[in-house]
Amino acid sequence: MEANDSLAQHVVLITGAAHRIGARIAHALHRAGANLVLHYHSSKVAAEVIAQQLNGQRAKSVVLVQGDLHDTRRVPQLIDEAAAAWGRLDVLVNNASTFYPTTMGSVTDEQWQDLLGTNLRAPFFLSQAAAPFLRSTQGCIVNIADIHADRPLKNYPVYSIAKAGLVMLTKALACELGPEVRVNAVAPGAILWPEHGLDEVTKQRIVSRTFLKRQGDPSDIAQAVLFLIRDAGYMSGQVLTVDGGRSLNS
Repeated sequence: MEANDSLAQHVVLITGAAHRIGARIAHALHRAGANLVLHYHSSKVAAEVIAQQLNGQRAKSVVLVQGDLHDTRRVPQLIDEAAAAWGRLDVLVNNASTFYPTTMGSVTDEQWQDLLGTNLRAPFFLSQAAAPFLRSTQGCIVNIADIHADRPLKNYPVYSIAKAGLVMLTKALACELGPEVRVNAVAPGAILWPEHGLDEVTKQRIVSRTFLKRQGDPSDIAQAVLFLIRDAGYMSGQVLTVDGGRSLNS
């Protein structure tokens, strides 16, 4: 896909941008002309590789910020650093996530705090800290939710609960931050498989339940995020589902 400047002068903060969907979102928004603030927690080397690559394409267009999103005291500083890079902040993409099974009967408080913290608490406090900057630029927030916010995933109750909360957060923030700030979400389906523990039979079963009979690609999510930022000026409080029709297939 060719580069363009449709997001020229826009500054976008993407959390969890070093890998997987976050990295693909970074490439798509950079291609559209945005200046990027890429957040990472422990994946410093991977984040530096992306920054070097994108800065090689357009000089001084990407900066990095590090932070543990469980530490809510650090969040306002992280937002201030992002806004200081170019003197503004137009978009917050809440992408950072943790995902692993939590079988009923063995769920720990640490797992609960981790999954709710990354998938729900952090997006709330990031959005709260970013709101004054986003209001001044008539900006927007895009949350990366999950189709399992509506249809819980077996053996992943805490993750499903957290993503359900993120969907309500999307709607609540659209109410709280309008009319200056739009808030929407993207709910991926079968896009990337978990890094561990999913066999080929299960993967094929999941794909077979999509109407398109194929796995999606991270670029599908990146393009949905780009649409919500650039082209969806009269959308707020909405969840854009990108799952090949799987969520309609009971």
